[in-house]
Amino acid sequence: MLSSSPSSPSYSCSKSSSPSPSRTRSKRTKPSSSSPRSLLQKLAIGASLAVSLASQVEAADAKAGTFEIVGNSGVSAQQLFLGAPNKVYVIDKTENNPMRVTGAQGEHAAWGSEYALDTNTARAMDIVSNSFCAGGTVLGNGTWLNVGGNQGITWGGETAASQTGGAPYDDYDGGKAIRFLDPCEDDDTCQWGDFPALYMTTRRWYPTLETLEDGSAIIIGGCEWGGYVNTADENNPTYEFFPSKGAPVTMNILQNSLPANLFALTWLLPSGMLFIQTNWATEIFDYKNGVEYALDDIPSAVRTYPASGATAMLPLTPANNYTATIVFCGGTDLLADQWVTNWNIAGYAADKTCVKMSPDVSVEWEEEDSLDTGRTMGQFIILPDGRMWMGNGAALGTAGYGNETWAVGRSYADQPLHQSWYFDYKQPAGSKWTKAGVSTVDRLYHSSATLLMDGSILVSGSNPNPDYVDKTIDPTITYVTQYQVEHFYPDYYDEVRPEPTGLPSSLTYGGDYFNVSLPAAAFSQSSYINSTTFVVSRTGFSTHAMNMGMRHVELDMTFTAAADGSAVFHVSQLPPNAAIIVPGPALLFVVVNGVPSQAQWINIGSGAIETQPTSAAASLPVSSMPQSLSSTDDPSTTTQAASGSTETGSNSSGSSSGAEKRLGGSGGGALAVLGVASLLAFVSL
Repeated sequence: MLSSSPSSPSYSCSKSSSPSPSRTRSKRTKPSSSSPRSLLQKLAIGASLAVSLASQVEAADAKAGTFEIVGNSGVSAQQLFLGAPNKVYVIDKTENNPMRVTGAQGEHAAWGSEYALDTNTARAMDIVSNSFCAGGTVLGNGTWLNVGGNQGITWGGETAASQTGGAPYDDYDGGKAIRFLDPCEDDDTCQWGDFPALYMTTRRWYPTLETLEDGSAIIIGGCEWGGYVNTADENNPTYEFFPSKGAPVTMNILQNSLPANLFALTWLLPSGMLFIQTNWATEIFDYKNGVEYALDDIPSAVRTYPASGATAMLPLTPANNYTATIVFCGGTDLLADQWVTNWNIAGYAADKTCVKMSPDVSVEWEEEDSLDTGRTMGQFIILPDGRMWMGNGAALGTAGYGNETWAVGRSYADQPLHQSWYFDYKQPAGSKWTKAGVSTVDRLYHSSATLLMDGSILVSGSNPNPDYVDKTIDPTITYVTQYQVEHFYPDYYDEVRPEPTGLPSSLTYGGDYFNVSLPAAAFSQSSYINSTTFVVSRTGFSTHAMNMGMRHVELDMTFTAAADGSAVFHVSQLPPNAAIIVPGPALLFVVVNGVPSQAQWINIGSGAIETQPTSAAASLPVSSMPQSLSSTDDPSTTTQAASGSTETGSNSSGSSSGAEKRLGGSGGGALAVLGVASLLAFVSL
């Protein structure tokens, strides 16, 4: 449970071995060393041992489909993000973590850390103000924001007497805070900046952030002091921008969607509009003109915090014409008058339904394949191959914690779900979910996850408690504070990775294509050349079962294959529309037959917060493949042209790219517009 007033507690948001028996060796006749049979036996035994040893080594190295605990985050990962190729940044609420830090306010418990992926070690970072349930994103210039939070507190989440520092934690009130980080790339010296002169004018606990086309950020909603859910007295039903564009502006959807309207689920659409879903309410928001268009309520369940369903935008690709589809899975079906704590919420089954919408082309909700069981606090991570991984969460209850007699320890959720899943949106209905790995760690309230450069997933966090607690502090506690850092290794992880040459370090919006080479060894059959993809991934800011700003965009491409089986790929820049994927840092993967390369760290756009330069997308060469290669594959998987070349890809005719067709040419900004039928379906608030 969360604090209900400034003066109340800040709740939410070796193995042994036995001796071997003695053995008596019997006498045997030594076979002749010149015996052919003896030699064959030796060779067979040697071969068998070699196979056995190879199998053991392979089994020892095999990681695909498994979770592995690799380290300790130092602070509980209520929030985290991949800030540099080797660095994950972890943010906690103010609490008594054993990790200590010395900062401007002296020595105290840390509630921020930098986790190095190469050594699996954590460095304490000083965060001055209480970052409890803050939101976050990365700007177009590469600076990360951490926004909002709660009041300064003392032991057990109780409100501190001083809101400007003081024992035991020396934390400041974080309700209006905007914290800044330029991640360390080659050293361990960066720290969070906290500058009161840049603070917001209103308090925001549980705000949502989304980066916009120019690299600035919109900050949406939240509450002032809070409770288990929002109330009219605590509600902050406004939005504002960073850098500031003036005073906060009221939003109707945030006034009309109480009480479960915190961390409003928000995505920038390719049309340049914002899609917002909170509690049962849904809308498209023209933020440039301040106009809200109401849509039908989401079916079946609430997906926003504290129901906390898993949500993500599906991949944007040339094949789907860069059409945004947002999917929601799990949550809870509680109605407005049921968000009270006088009954056993922790025993109530979570929802199992999944729904989706493609709001730029249709405002109708569609059903998706359901989960195997209800899940709250499940989290999607988009893999480089376009599938989505879902992990974390529980079968019963919701996010949050408190002192109620029915709470499980302090947790408002129970029955942690350790089985993770793959969701493949390309598969036919009824077969989109398949099992992934099984974790051994309970990942409940305040757990998080992110994609990494090697295509694995880092998972950490879980702390449904007002302060740090383990079994030595409270032997009766059910769900302790978790610091374990896990890696989940997807099923492609052990495969030989493609090793491309020529990957760029930056991408523009439109412009000349670039060439990337892959050797013949990358393709076990030549048809895989045709199915190779180039994927740009924004990993997002992870907190509360979502990754703000997470996005997966596939680049247009063609190829020229050589007789030796190698290929040069002609790869388009990003479509000339920054609303498809906003400027800032991202990852670039090459995926061959579902197996991703190691990612290239790239920068999208100009590197500044500004209207992004755009230009026409250059036409790509026609794809070509020698007859000698195409004839070696199954005809059903490779189309052969009469001339002996294979023409494939969305640009096989040398015409404009799929993105350019969608956008009506080379212009930047939100050039795609909502269809007339969709607009007529809207009801203005």
